[in-house]
Amino acid sequence: MTLQDGIRFFTRETEILSGVSVACGAGERIETAMDGDVGGRSVFDLASVTKLFTGLCAMKLGEEGLLDFGRSVSSYDPRFKGLRDRSVWELMTFGATIRTPVRLDACGGREEAEDALFAAEAAAQPDRRAYSDIPAMILRYVLEAAGGMPLYECVRKCVLEPAGMTETWAKVPEERIADCQSYDREHRIENGKYILREGLRQGVPHDPKAAILQGDSGDLCGHAGLFSTVGDMVRFCRAVIGEKIVSRESLREIAVNRTGHERPDGSHTQYLGVQCYVRHPEQYHSEIPAYMGRNAFGIGGFTGNHVSVDPERGIFTVFLGNRVQNRLTVLVPEEGKKLTDYGLREDGSGTFRWPDGEVIASSVQYVHQKDAHLHRAVADVLGLEEIPFGEV
Repeated sequence: MTLQDGIRFFTRETEILSGVSVACGAGERIETAMDGDVGGRSVFDLASVTKLFTGLCAMKLGEEGLLDFGRSVSSYDPRFKGLRDRSVWELMTFGATIRTPVRLDACGGREEAEDALFAAEAAAQPDRRAYSDIPAMILRYVLEAAGGMPLYECVRKCVLEPAGMTETWAKVPEERIADCQSYDREHRIENGKYILREGLRQGVPHDPKAAILQGDSGDLCGHAGLFSTVGDMVRFCRAVIGEKIVSRESLREIAVNRTGHERPDGSHTQYLGVQCYVRHPEQYHSEIPAYMGRNAFGIGGFTGNHVSVDPERGIFTVFLGNRVQNRLTVLVPEEGKKLTDYGLREDGSGTFRWPDGEVIASSVQYVHQKDAHLHRAVADVLGLEEIPFGEV
C-alpha cells in the first residue's frame, strides 16, 4: 500500500476528510503525500497536538533549572488557590484530575473563562480516562511564571527556533489566513440534539475553549491554539529525534507510562506520558502506531491530526487533515440506538441527512481508521514491522 492509497480512503472512498497532508520518515528518508483541498502551503489547526509543545517546553524549562516539577501549582501562580497541594508534575503527567466550577466553553468571554479556570480544584480520578485539556491550560500560567515570558514566546524559544520552524503560529499572519483550513459548519448529534457550529473564522482555534481564551489574539492557551504546516511538523519531528529541543533523557521521561494499568475486567486505562499518549497494550486504543517502540510518544487533534515520534528508532509520522468542515464529527446515539440506526456504517463512516435535507459526510470515530489505512501505508512504505506490545 502506498501513502496515496492510504489517504485516499479518507478523502475519496469515505470522504471522512476534506483534505489531508501526510509525511513520515525513518532515518534520513522522508515520504510525503497529500489529497483533497490541501496544498504545500496549507495551514492546519493543530488542536490538541499543541499539548506536545507545552510538554516539551515544561521539560526544557526543567532542564534549565527554571521549573521545579515538585513545586505546587499555586506557588507559581497564586490565583490557583484550589491547587495548593497539586504539583506541576501531576499536571504534566495527567496525575491529577482537575475540574472547573463551570464549563469553560459555556462562558461568555475570556475574563469569565479565566476566572473559572483560576477556580479549578482537584477531583477524584476517573476509572478509565485520565486525559483532559485542563492540565495543559493551567500549565500555561505555570510556564509563563517560571520562564518569565508568554507561553508562545516560550514555545518559540524552546521549540520553534531550535527546530527551524517558521510556519507555526498562535496568531497566523494576515498574509497566511487564506492558507488556513476552514473548520466551519461542524455538525454534531448528541443524545437526540442536533448541533451546527457555523461562522467559525479561519485562523481562530476550532476548540471552543481556545476560541474563548485565545481567539485570534495569539495568546496561546496550552491545550490547543497552534497552527502549522506539514513541512514545519516534519522539522518538528526531526528536531525531536535529533535532540535539538530536549535531551534524550527528557524524551525518555516523556514516553514513560504514568497512568495506564489493567482493570479488574481485563481492560486497560489510558496510557499517558508528559502531555501525550504512550504505547497502549490494546492497539485499538493506542495513539502510537504498532511499528513504534516503548520510547515513542504521540497525540492526535480533534480537527483531524496525528503526530507520533519514536526518538530511539528515528521514526515519525505526521498526519494533518480536516475532519470538521461540513462534516458530522460527533454522534452520541440515543439510548438503545447504534451508529447504524442513523444510516452510518459500523465504523462511523458514511453519510447522514441533516434535518434540513442536506446530506453530509461523517467523520465519526475516524480515529480508529488510522491503523488500518494511514499506519499500514506508512509501515509498507518505510518497510517497518509491527512490534507486539509485550516485546517493547
